[in-house]
Formats: sequence, structure tokens, C-alpha cells
Amino acid sequence: MADLAGLLAALPAPEHTPERVRDAIDEVLSRPEFAGSQPSPLQRAWSAVLSRIGEVLFGMGTPGGTVLGVVVLVVILAVIGVLIARFARTMTADPELAAAVALTPARTAAQWQAEAAEREAAGDWRGGLRCRYRALVATLAARGLVEEVPGTTTGEYRGQVARSVPAATTAFAGATELFELAWYGNRPTGAGEADRFATLVGDVLDRAAR
Repeated sequence: MADLAGLLAALPAPEHTPERVRDAIDEVLSRPEFAGSQPSPLQRAWSAVLSRIGEVLFGMGTPGGTVLGVVVLVVILAVIGVLIARFARTMTADPELAAAVALTPARTAAQWQAEAAEREAAGDWRGGLRCRYRALVATLAARGLVEEVPGTTTGEYRGQVARSVPAATTAFAGATELFELAWYGNRPTGAGEADRFATLVGDVLDRAAR
């Protein structure tokens, strides 16, 4: 603290008082080109804080004001930090945006299957396998066997299937593994993998129907 106080004491004293600075700012902002809406309460409060900081900094350049100015400045900054932290914790998502997201319809299994066929016809077997996995999840969700929520991991889907259709656990795990190896593992994927996946999907849906 003593070193900081000595460093600040060595700085030249401000040429203008805080009052003169505020008057100059008010004079500039009163010009027509700066005319606008009235500041909000938050803006006025922030302006007051900045003004107080300016007064503290000015006091640092006067005899005996350095140490006290540093202490007051630290306190002001700490209060600002606490207020920002509390404000951040109280922020919530826009309810209208959340409602819009909730109302966005999920793609149906038929839509995923159609895209899969298009990708496979274009030679994109990896993308086609991803679409067929999404179609499988959509089918199970339509039957109430899994909960299709954006962000759900393949591991979580495995757990849901294990609870809702224990008999389909092994087949679903096999289909999931094929998808993961193709999509995340970048393993070469072709018609053979697609046929194997289709067999596993048939097994899952057959056991889910029992």
C-alpha cells in the first residue's frame, strides 16, 4: 500500500477540478447533436458512480488524500463488483424465447428417414446413418419410450431405453455404437453399416412392440 501511495503521490496534480470536468461534459452534451432520450435510472446511477470515482482520483493528487483516495476507490470497486455479481445471478431467460423454443416441433421419424435416403443416394452414408439414428429416437419418443430433448446424449438415451424397454437394451446399444463410430469416430461408413444398423433398428422396434 505504501509503494502504491508513493507512486500515486508522484503523479502530477489534475489541472481541473471534478466540478469543472462535469461542467464541460454537460456543456458538450447539451448541444443539439447529442440530444436524445432521458437517461434511465441505471444510467444516472452509473454516472454518479463515475463522478464519485473522478472525485476520488482528484483527491489522490492533493496532500494527505492519496491513501484515503485509494481506500475509497477500492471500496467503490468492490461494491460495483458485488452489485454486478448479484445482478448476474438474478438474470433469467426470456420467457417468451423459452416458450418459442418449447413450441418448436421436433422432426418426425419420417422426415429423418427421408433425409437419410437422400444422403445415402448422394453417397453420404455417414450422414445417412446419423439421420437413421435420429429417426429411431423419434420413433421411440413417439411411443413414449424415450424423452427426445435437444442436448440429450446417446448415453442418456441408452439409459432411458434400458428402463423403458429392457429387452431392447442390447440392440439399441449396438445401433448407438454404430452411430457413434461413424459420426464421432469418423469410421468409414457404407452400405454394409447401413444394413447392419437397419437390422438392429428392426430388433429394437420389434422388442419395443411386445
